[in-house]
Amino acid sequence: MDLMTLAILGIVAFLVLILLGMNIGISLLLVGTIGYALAVSPKAALGLLRSIPASQAGTYALMVIPMFIIMGNFAFHAGLSNGLYNFCNKWLSRLPGNLACGTVAASTGFHVICGSIAATTATMGTIAIPEMRKYGYDDRLATGSVAMGGALGNLIPPSTLLIIYGVVAEQSIGRLFAAGIIPAIILLVLTIITIVIMVTAKPSLAPPPHKTPWSERFKSTIGMIPIIIIFTVVLGGMFSGLFTVNEASALGALTAAIITIVKGRFSWKSFVEIMAKSVETTAMTFLIIIGAAVFCTFLNITGFPEQLANIIAGMDVSKFVIILVMTIIYLILGAVMDELPMMMMTVPIFMPIAVELGFSPIWFGVYVVLCMEMGAIAPPVGLACFILAGIAKDVPLGTIYRGALPYIITILVMIAIITVFPNLATFLPDLIFNQ
Repeated sequence: MDLMTLAILGIVAFLVLILLGMNIGISLLLVGTIGYALAVSPKAALGLLRSIPASQAGTYALMVIPMFIIMGNFAFHAGLSNGLYNFCNKWLSRLPGNLACGTVAASTGFHVICGSIAATTATMGTIAIPEMRKYGYDDRLATGSVAMGGALGNLIPPSTLLIIYGVVAEQSIGRLFAAGIIPAIILLVLTIITIVIMVTAKPSLAPPPHKTPWSERFKSTIGMIPIIIIFTVVLGGMFSGLFTVNEASALGALTAAIITIVKGRFSWKSFVEIMAKSVETTAMTFLIIIGAAVFCTFLNITGFPEQLANIIAGMDVSKFVIILVMTIIYLILGAVMDELPMMMMTVPIFMPIAVELGFSPIWFGVYVVLCMEMGAIAPPVGLACFILAGIAKDVPLGTIYRGALPYIITILVMIAIITVFPNLATFLPDLIFNQ
């Protein structure tokens, strides 16, 4: 069989398996192994299964993933999300759709101490959706704002997607963390503007805003103190050069544990639950990483990535059109694939093209994560939307998707902005690390 045909059949087989509900990591592992056996030999495929799991699991840079997962689980048990949600709502109370605006801001902030779309969406959805429905918010606005908030945090360190990109693309994770901050802030502002425009254009989506006394606003800042401490330890220590990324992740986990103890939320039962959940999430993540590595090795041996890259790079059009084509491809892939395997499959193909067009690998990391954010809220897979469907069981999944649709447009606008002004992503890492 022709190798290109084999590669295409492998991709189709993988998509069919995940649409049938098979575990993503196992699907990647199965198709990659069988494909490699057909392309090379069964003996070579067995050798691949022996070498890749050990090499991937032993990657030093990936140590930050379990540390940040532990940090996020401690932060969740400490109840930090409630103080953050209260703070954001108090300070944004004058805006139309203030609870939705506060939810997006709080979700973005919670991602700083959590690093997970699933955990952020589940936590903030549990808090925010009942609150917004109590005050008469439209279900589309309520669920859509939570979904976007969970996805938006992917650009905020410590982002698992930025970590994985750094490993796959062999880029500095510290630089990538710094690169995501300015675009994340701009995207947060654009998202709040989107909510304000929607509510202003259609007042029935949300009740009128109310004024919150300044005394209540300042009082709400008390709930932010633990989050500021974690933020300072992790990002402050890392960007100042006091700690490496791995050291910062371990100290972040320790700081979150200490805060949990100080707040009186610690018990041996909760400790066992936190560690068990962290092991489960880490194992799931590493299974996807290992499966994607096997699958990518299969694709590479067929020459499919090079052929596709040559076709795209050979297009006689401007670099902006090529980025647009890539964005459309990511939007289509995001409709049927999870973020991690999509990143590991596409980065080796598209990153060299972006570099050839004059964009830096650090910029491309921010661009890819923005594309992943679209996938997190886009039908029919949209992880954040599926999680919300489990929380708000009486809200149809279609309603949640319709609520998330305006934010896909917001993300596309953000992609256009950083494509035209790439320094928005590269300025901060250059400032911090080129001293």
